[in-house]
Amino acid sequence: MIGGILSYGIGQISAFPVWKAIFLLCGGTTVLWGLILGAFLPDDILTAKRFTLEEKALLIARGRLARTGIINKRIKWNQVCEAFMDPQVWLLTLFMLLNETINGGIANFGKLIIKGLVTDPLLTTALGIPQGAFQVFWILSGTWAASRFKNARTIIMALYLIPTIIGICLIWKLDRTSHSHKVGILIGYYMSGSFVTGLVLALQMPSTNLGGYTKRTTSTALVFLAYCAGNIIGPHAFLSKEAPFYQTGCILIISCAAAQMVVSMGLRILLLARNKSRDEAHTAADRMAGSDGGLDGADITDFKNPRFRYVL
Repeated sequence: MIGGILSYGIGQISAFPVWKAIFLLCGGTTVLWGLILGAFLPDDILTAKRFTLEEKALLIARGRLARTGIINKRIKWNQVCEAFMDPQVWLLTLFMLLNETINGGIANFGKLIIKGLVTDPLLTTALGIPQGAFQVFWILSGTWAASRFKNARTIIMALYLIPTIIGICLIWKLDRTSHSHKVGILIGYYMSGSFVTGLVLALQMPSTNLGGYTKRTTSTALVFLAYCAGNIIGPHAFLSKEAPFYQTGCILIISCAAAQMVVSMGLRILLLARNKSRDEAHTAADRMAGSDGGLDGADITDFKNPRFRYVL
């Protein structure tokens, strides 16, 4: 949303190439923000300068309560292998690949969809700004619901794909010669951004549902690789000869969104089965070992910790 406003303002420049102004402003801001992060973002809880000892103890206790481990500087290759063998990791990776294939298409060709409705380039930029506001709404409402309702994350990941499917159908099928239909296409474009809620929740899942520092970081890397690959794949489905409807791109987005719904439900079924089997295997011997059996604060994986429970 802010980027759209900046682009609109930069578009008023006449004495300097607009594309250079965008690169200088956005690139310079990125470098500046990177320096700020390098100076103030701590590597871990123990080295954080802005927490008191009491606050650090509370944060460590929080990690102990989550049973995910705190930090480990040594790579544990058995945990790397376990990450590659865990179906949960591959379901999250597939979900992310599908999600960012959608993003790669909409992010790169959304403005071209609007351009087919109006002729003024600056108006095209201005009409794209509300989509950012809609994405803020999708993200905040989705993450609030995921926090408010217990074990509803995978359900929300699936439900928030429905507006994307509806929005793309409107973009694809409505007639661009009718003024009322143009409004419908614009609304469809704004609705299509709801898939970003799944992105936010899926990026957070490894830190919640995977124990063992090496396993968690390995899994996060796999998910991020899928993030990058999806953004590369998505734009190739939007063929210039199909403008302004981009049928192939619309079909790809709808297919990816539908597949994501299946993947999120598959992930839910997997985690439900794991929790159920662990609950059934919970014995009196586990309870006699103490409140955590000496395992919650250790750097062990979710497979090795019988008290670990997955968030759905």
